[in-house]
Formats: sequence, structure tokens, C-alpha cells
Amino acid sequence: MYAVEVRDHIMIAHSLKGETFGPAQALHGATFVVDVAFFREELDADDIVVDIGRATDALKAALAPINYANLDETLPGKRTTTEFLAKHIFDAMAEAARTGALGPNAAGLTRIRVTLNESHVARAWYEGALGHG
Repeated sequence: MYAVEVRDHIMIAHSLKGETFGPAQALHGATFVVDVAFFREELDADDIVVDIGRATDALKAALAPINYANLDETLPGKRTTTEFLAKHIFDAMAEAARTGALGPNAAGLTRIRVTLNESHVARAWYEGALGHG
């Protein structure tokens, strides 16, 4: 299995409603380092997994609506845990692959993993198969 990973970061504000979240129920900020890995069984005719430039641009576009945002306002009614955000970003990256934003090399991608690094000791990810078409 081959993989290419690109990275960016976001700064957000949010509150996490529910007793489970203790002090995180109050509005607070977070900075996440976001890694997106693209997987495929074999390299394409150009011997790459995906165009790194296009993948970087697609990630930046996927993050733009939530970067420097209060997620309580941007995604109202959602509990924007790290795990939720990983899936939210995965959905945007999968759509980028399906719609051609990652270029023709993306046709052979089989999986995407989105990892949100919350700190030096905690991270969460969402990984899923990528259906084309």
C-alpha cells in the first residue's frame, strides 16, 4: 500500500455541550494540526499516489470554512469533537477526490485518513474507503 500525506492546521473556537466534557463545555479555542493521507495499492502511470500540490490546495479549501471560526456558529447543532471534525474534513476531501479537484491521478485512490493532532499527546482520526463515481 502506497501513501502520500499532506498537512495544514486550523485554529477554531467551540464549546462541547454535555457533562462528559467538563470545562470544555465553555467556549474555548483549539489549534489542530491536520494530516490527510491518501492511499492506493499501486502507483499510477506517473509513479505517484496523488498530486501533492493539488492535495495541499484541496486540504486548504476544505479547512477554509472552519479555520478561525467559532464552530458553534459555523456548524450549529453539531458537537464538534476532534473525532467529528476528522470525519467532517474526510467528507470534504473525499468529495474533492470524486469531483476531480485532486486531478486525474486520484482515480486510483482507495482510502483517505484524516488525522487531527490536538496536542503532542492526543490525536484522533477518521479513515474510510473512497468510492469513485
